[in-house]
Amino acid sequence: MDKYLKNILVVSFGFLLLFTAFGGLQNLQSSLNADEGLGVASLSVINGALIISSMFVPPFMIKKIGYKWTIVASMCCFITYSLGNFYPSWYTLIPTSLILGFGGAPLWAAKCTYVTESGNRYAEKAGKVAKDIVNQYFGLFFLLFQSSGVWGNLISSLIFDQTPDAGSGILAVILVSALLDNIDLKTEQNNDGTKEESSWIKIVETLMQLKDKRQCLLIPLTIYSGLEQGFISGDYTKSYVTCSLGIHFVGYVMISFAAANALCSLLFGKLSQYTGRISLFFFAAASNIACIIALLLWKPHPNQLAVFFIFPALWGMADAIWQTQTNALFGVLFDDCKEAAFANYCLWESLGFVIAYGYSTFLCVSVKLYILLAVLILAMFMYACVEYVEYKKLANCAPKKDNTSLHKQTQM
Repeated sequence: MDKYLKNILVVSFGFLLLFTAFGGLQNLQSSLNADEGLGVASLSVINGALIISSMFVPPFMIKKIGYKWTIVASMCCFITYSLGNFYPSWYTLIPTSLILGFGGAPLWAAKCTYVTESGNRYAEKAGKVAKDIVNQYFGLFFLLFQSSGVWGNLISSLIFDQTPDAGSGILAVILVSALLDNIDLKTEQNNDGTKEESSWIKIVETLMQLKDKRQCLLIPLTIYSGLEQGFISGDYTKSYVTCSLGIHFVGYVMISFAAANALCSLLFGKLSQYTGRISLFFFAAASNIACIIALLLWKPHPNQLAVFFIFPALWGMADAIWQTQTNALFGVLFDDCKEAAFANYCLWESLGFVIAYGYSTFLCVSVKLYILLAVLILAMFMYACVEYVEYKKLANCAPKKDNTSLHKQTQM
């Protein structure tokens, strides 16, 4: 097996094991720990810590210990949150939520950069188009990663009254530690004798990345990614499923979201090389807009059992595009500063989660849906601007015809 594919599989299975333990807990927080809003508060703390962490921690950790050990150390932070849920209270969940949040940003930044760099290196070696390989690698990753939602929710549904299990998170740490190859970018980038950049310069790069107008134009899209995930895991499960069917159906309903997400991640990761990313982005937007309008009009009733599963399945299909294509887009657009770009991606997506969980207990579900709709429309308009900027850049770089020789030919 090619070493690049092997490494992608190791990372993917590591995340599968880790989020099998975490994913079920996350989806149930708003319902399971509803007293005084503890569950929603813990999710808000996680994403608030993610925002702060995104600005400072990823480049520092990656610089000091490399991609592999950044992933391993960050996975250990997730295990503490699972342990905190053994005895959920304000004194256990909030501190472990902070630990998880500070570990989450370097985990995702290291993973995204690792997958992108692996795709680029394999494409160069095999003589293939880099963006196509990166898309396929992200599709494979999200196939396995999103399937964790199936197993996590299935476990949480079948053993709902039992204590959470952190065993799969420990297995993830062991797997990645033992089998993942490290990528030491700083060594390869300094073979020319140039002075190695300090960690503080790397941290400043994360903030300076916002000077890139493409990064700024993509902020609404990354915020929307957090908002839509927060809605399906928090508001949909609480306002539609729990109220109409009962909390014991939450896990089963979210399995349909995770299953559709996993399968479509692989499908769209492969399909993008034929359709291009633009058509997929607008297809995802159209799917979400249709779901939002339908949810605004729908009056849920327990007799409509199938409908409760159809909505998350459609939402999962769209989310597969948001995750695979946005990650690949950042890897392609910001190839020279991937760490800073993915740190910003994590920052703004986390802000979307914080907003979603922050107004969860204050706004009615219809207002949240209108907010989603407005942010989505803005995000797609600004995303279109990014694609236009890239189109103009490619057009300006394209070789121009020699008008002089053409004029001579017409005279002959």
